[in-house]
Amino acid sequence: MGGAVKDLQSKAELDGLLKTGAPAILHFWAAWCDASKHMDQVFSHLSTDFPSVHFLRVEAEEQPEISEAYSVSAVPYFVFLKDGKTLDKLEGADPSSLANKVAKIAGSVNPSYPAAPASLGMAAGPTVLETVQELAKGHGSTQSITQKKQPVTGLQDLINSHPVMLFMKGTPEAPQCGFSKKVVNILKEENVKFGTFDILSDNEVREGLKQFSNWPTFPQLYCQGELLGGCDIAIAMHESGELKEVFRDHGIGTGTETAVKGGEITESTGLSATLDSRLESLINSSPVMLFMKGKPEEPKCGFSRKVVEILKEEKVDFGSFDILTDEEVRQGLKVYSNWSSYPQLYIKGELIGGSDIVLEMQKSGELRKVLSEKGVIIQKETLEDRLKRLVSSSPVMLFMKGNPDAPKCGFSSKVVNALKEEGVTFGSFDILSDEEVRQGLKAFSNWPTFPQLYYKGELVGGCDIVLELRTDGALKSTLSE
Repeated sequence: MGGAVKDLQSKAELDGLLKTGAPAILHFWAAWCDASKHMDQVFSHLSTDFPSVHFLRVEAEEQPEISEAYSVSAVPYFVFLKDGKTLDKLEGADPSSLANKVAKIAGSVNPSYPAAPASLGMAAGPTVLETVQELAKGHGSTQSITQKKQPVTGLQDLINSHPVMLFMKGTPEAPQCGFSKKVVNILKEENVKFGTFDILSDNEVREGLKQFSNWPTFPQLYCQGELLGGCDIAIAMHESGELKEVFRDHGIGTGTETAVKGGEITESTGLSATLDSRLESLINSSPVMLFMKGKPEEPKCGFSRKVVEILKEEKVDFGSFDILTDEEVRQGLKVYSNWSSYPQLYIKGELIGGSDIVLEMQKSGELRKVLSEKGVIIQKETLEDRLKRLVSSSPVMLFMKGNPDAPKCGFSSKVVNALKEEGVTFGSFDILSDEEVRQGLKAFSNWPTFPQLYYKGELVGGCDIVLELRTDGALKSTLSE
């Protein structure tokens, strides 16, 4: 195989390579993702160290069939295969884990010993190793790096490094969230010189600044060392003229706003006035608007599917536009939003970001907070939805009186004992603790008594049926089909 990285062009090409049974590693990447580019350097050097392994690169958005086959919803993303089967996965920019997993699948190291960064080899050179160090800072892998990161000191010095200082996600040229982008645009409109710090590049600064400023979100805008606030406050101050006054009072020179030219081309985007107006209208056509590949009921890429799933999980009504049906909108929106990929999610006309950012915001709870702050109505979970979620919360789920350690009725106790004796792992819910669930489940399952045992969301039955299955020797097999 010669230690080269191969770019896959089709699912058929991948299937052909996997038929050999040789170890293979897929790197799902995207041109717009800096972390992908850094990890690709590590990936390339590892291919030199392990020539017996297929190193395969997949441009995730351009190869949706392959991406969907491996449920890829974020990049960088790695899949480790052997004999045609998936053995392991890795999401995110974690060079040490990548090197370790590569070495394991190649069969060259004991699993109990880390393989990075030594397995990168001297061929990696100082530049790549420095990149590994930078990436490893946010991923808990500093124990395998020669120089450990120093603790955050002097946050005030960092804040004071410019008269106007913006702590944001990304850079002014490439913001990584819609709120950061909005504040950058406001400062440009105010014609103010400002410094920035990308908090995604340094998790210690990111977390430390939340405590230091007693402000839990980003961006954070400072003037002469004092916190002004986040995006909403900056917008309000800008619209009222107060921001200009604050800058003036602090001796910070500002110019007049750049006027937008009349006629065919708008100065702000360089797009035709007609297209500019159309895009603005589309973005504001729904409080929550998703520009995606395909439709919500039939997404055409894994990234779009992931955002649709997140919005559905959050019980949010949203509009959508299939950018595959209109090339003018597809290309124009990239310029209008200064965001080069899809999907793009907007809330109340403001760009939130793409799949990675939406996923991160959901995990942290920030997405629900933003929706609430923007006045977006979130549907209340219905009883039926709640019951569906509960019965599927564990592959084997028992609704009983009491809990497995202290059953509150003899029938529940018998079912618990039967499951334990068969060595079945199960979840449980005490119906005595929630009358709504207790009564609702009777109608939901059309089963009037408790306990009730479910397998993969489907009712198996009550105490008599469970004991009968156990007597017949069929209980464990029924719960493992």
